[in-house]
Amino acid sequence: MKNFFDYLKERGFVYQATHEEEIKKILNSDRKITFYLGIDPTADSLHIGHFYALRIFSLLQREGHHGIVLVGGATGQIGDPTGKSDMRKMMTADATAGNAEKVKKMVSRFIKTEGENAAMIADNSEWMKDFSYVDFMRDIGIHFNVAHMLASDAYKKRMENGGLTFLEMGYMLMQAYDFVVLNRKYGCELQIGGSDQWGNIVAGTELSRKINYHQEGRSTKECPDTYGLTSPLLMTKEGKKMGKTEAGTVWVDPAKTSAYTFYQYFYNMPDEETEKLLKVFSDIPTEEIKEMCAKDIIAAKKRMAYETTLLVHGKEETDKAVQASRSLFAGGAASDDVPTKEFPAERANGGIKLVDLAVEAGLFPSKKEARRMIQQGGFSADGKKVASPDKILPQGQTSILLQKGKKTFLKVIFK
Repeated sequence: MKNFFDYLKERGFVYQATHEEEIKKILNSDRKITFYLGIDPTADSLHIGHFYALRIFSLLQREGHHGIVLVGGATGQIGDPTGKSDMRKMMTADATAGNAEKVKKMVSRFIKTEGENAAMIADNSEWMKDFSYVDFMRDIGIHFNVAHMLASDAYKKRMENGGLTFLEMGYMLMQAYDFVVLNRKYGCELQIGGSDQWGNIVAGTELSRKINYHQEGRSTKECPDTYGLTSPLLMTKEGKKMGKTEAGTVWVDPAKTSAYTFYQYFYNMPDEETEKLLKVFSDIPTEEIKEMCAKDIIAAKKRMAYETTLLVHGKEETDKAVQASRSLFAGGAASDDVPTKEFPAERANGGIKLVDLAVEAGLFPSKKEARRMIQQGGFSADGKKVASPDKILPQGQTSILLQKGKKTFLKVIFK
């Protein structure tokens, strides 16, 4: 594609660049480069943030650039402190390795890992496992200034809460060294990631230059160029990362988040997010997207939710999710694709209040919120509005369909 960098910028994929003019010149030319994206296996599935990053990866790959997905088998055991107010839960080597294998398999759903120009999947535990602590500090730690690191946004929240550990400070050193290794072994020139990774990415480009200049005795002109490019984080209007809900994280693994739940999550996005999400999760021309949103925002939202779910769950499951949504809104029977929550059968005979049931099932974050929705007429059970917070679940009922507002459904099953 001619002017590919300009296309990425137009679609909202570009936020920060270490050397914007140089990157622009490369991506707008016929030259093909090797780039990488890092993913830490802190869970056994990918979430929306990873999905967004892999979308950018796939676009670069489609243009003929050679991609590397770096799974952080080593860095995942420390945890990136960026933007965190508390220290991440420590993971064992076995747990990290198990998650890493699942992540490696899952990325192949979104990028090309076989055939021509297949992406390489690497793991930084390969080169970190044989490093002794002293050697790593002597070879890598010497190039990092602590005062400079502490001024970075990567550590800001942890510093504000007075809990930054030396372990967490080591994360930036390890990620920076990843870039050095990938540059040496595979000629990798560009690292991509979310804007929250800016400090780590810049550290990688600087470490590459320092090591080549100081340890290898090259002149500045002889040092290989390395660049960083970040994309804006997908945020809600409340300033939270997309994919975080009252009920938990929205995953791309269908076993953890159904196609129906995934579709509903995006369909329930505020109107003003529609254009942005269509630009990043579809190939619809920009002008067509703008016209669509201006003409009929509801139709545009449905298209956005469909295109996004299609990328993750495929056509068959996406079509089922759309049909389930139509059936529910039309008052039809609850589909198997609707999110469900199971309770022991005896709970149906205990005179449980619907308000308590809805909170326990995760439909509402609190009883206060459930009561507020009742007052507004926004809480229903099996299609009938719940008029009182004292309403009791009918004795012996085997299932019930709870509804919050117009679009959020949850089926509770007793067995």
